[in-house]
Amino acid sequence: MRAASFTTADGEIAPAITTDQMREVDRVAIEETGPNLFQMMENAGRNLALLAIDTLGDQWRAMPIVVLAGTGGNGGGGICAARHLANRGADVTVVVTDESRLGDVPQAQLEVFRGTPGRVGAVEIVSSLQPGLILDAVIGYSLRGAPHGPSRELIEWTNDQWAPVVALDVPSGIDSTTGEAPGASVRATRTMTLALPKTGLVTEAVGELWLADIGIPAEVYSRVGVDVPATLFGADFRVQLTTYQPLMAPGQGG
Repeated sequence: MRAASFTTADGEIAPAITTDQMREVDRVAIEETGPNLFQMMENAGRNLALLAIDTLGDQWRAMPIVVLAGTGGNGGGGICAARHLANRGADVTVVVTDESRLGDVPQAQLEVFRGTPGRVGAVEIVSSLQPGLILDAVIGYSLRGAPHGPSRELIEWTNDQWAPVVALDVPSGIDSTTGEAPGASVRATRTMTLALPKTGLVTEAVGELWLADIGIPAEVYSRVGVDVPATLFGADFRVQLTTYQPLMAPGQGG
């Protein structure tokens, strides 16, 4: 099943979009209107850090936080969140699937993170970690087929842990359009999706669903042909999505 829209606790309607639509939103913002990728990543990471703190409650500084980061924009958002957490005294370890393949902006995020007390490690160290919280930023909407190599290893390790998992944008291994998992996929406690919810985020693997504002201006959505209410976030920068309206197949509905 896919969703046509989601609803916030305040009754605001958030239209759901496909992977291709989200890719076009990102393209228009980066190439035509702004904000740039670093700005959007910063907004995503800050929101993810706040949701991590909220998930752990009063013990957030005492519980080891492991951030699993892929090589693309999703990983960059996770690394950014790790910096904000480490800057506030959290015990943070970042594990990158392959540092040699990091994109330019995620690489820049990692270099900034190295200025914090947080730690950076390769995939091989995860077996020695005992996380109190896992931030899943391995694969976002760019999933293409079943995860393999280090990505699959981190997904499988995540599912073997007792700690809660907060996924960034989409649980790694889940197709953001269809909600299907072509291979190994993360089972999240919470998912914080970005800009707008994706049509496939109705699977149980998502857990509790949150939506984060990453600063996309209305003009971007207008150019992509998506109608987004200006009141969607109210005075907040992240809102919980509580219900969804199924996307009807052709021939269904009234």
